[in-house]
Amino acid sequence: MLNPHFHTIFLDGVFAHNEDGLLEFYPLGSLSDEDVAEVLSATRDEVLTLLDKEGLLDESDSSFQFDDLSEDSPTLAGIYSASVRGRVAMGQRSGRKVLRVGADPDSPWVVSRTPLQAHLEGFDLHAAVSIGAEDRDRLEKLCRYVLRPPVVQDRLELMDDGRVLLELKTPFWDGTTHIVFEPLELLEKIAAIIPRPRVNQLIYHGLLGPHAGWRKAVVTYGRLEEEVTECGVTGSDDGQSDSTASLPQRRSYTWRELMARAFLIDVLKCPVCSGRMKLISVIEDPRVIRKILNHLGLPTTIPTPVPARSLPIDWG
Repeated sequence: MLNPHFHTIFLDGVFAHNEDGLLEFYPLGSLSDEDVAEVLSATRDEVLTLLDKEGLLDESDSSFQFDDLSEDSPTLAGIYSASVRGRVAMGQRSGRKVLRVGADPDSPWVVSRTPLQAHLEGFDLHAAVSIGAEDRDRLEKLCRYVLRPPVVQDRLELMDDGRVLLELKTPFWDGTTHIVFEPLELLEKIAAIIPRPRVNQLIYHGLLGPHAGWRKAVVTYGRLEEEVTECGVTGSDDGQSDSTASLPQRRSYTWRELMARAFLIDVLKCPVCSGRMKLISVIEDPRVIRKILNHLGLPTTIPTPVPARSLPIDWG
């Protein structure tokens, strides 16, 4: 089932110029449960107004329109339509609800389960996570969380009858703990969450936006100026040079560091002996590269891509 939602990181305050004309951060007070409920209610009203304006609230009409998608790709439009309604789009169970395990149809409607969390008619807002300005480790962990993939492979299980069982990280409000998919159903749900071309999934707002006038001043706010000499080295009390304490912090990462941070892969770990590998040389001559690949029995030509097959069902 497609659950459209946003992971948002925002500043708990505002920047403004003080009496001296300097940029200053003014923190806001603590959030209350009433604040969260008010934001959720306003967001719900705005979303429903937009859906009604686009003609998407008529449940009797199953042919939802997604901009020009219905004309350009009716199959994908049908998958989107079924996913947002928790139904199956293709296969023998087309039009039926997605199978749930542990769901209780008589479960009471939950309004709030935890502090700073509100639930209203299918809309949910959770605002209980707060990170201190200097806690860079927790901030990085939070950023990794909001960028996590929608489906975790460890929670997928292939059942004996060929169906796929997806374990939920946390149960739904009605008690659902697992969702059961036919193989085709799982593929269509995955297709529904793949971003369309030229659709940004990561958006920066306000002062953190790439074209914000105050962005440079905001991202460096509160940092001490690094006193670095022209040669990048300053003297210490004992007369010896100190080339590390005064240098500005490096903001870029090597390819090895990026792979380790993003995918937890140590590219310099030998797959045979687990020892450390090091770069010996970089070969750029195509003739030498082709000779080495031939010696190793590896292909030296780019494979010709196979045209994609058309889908068996035409939603048009």
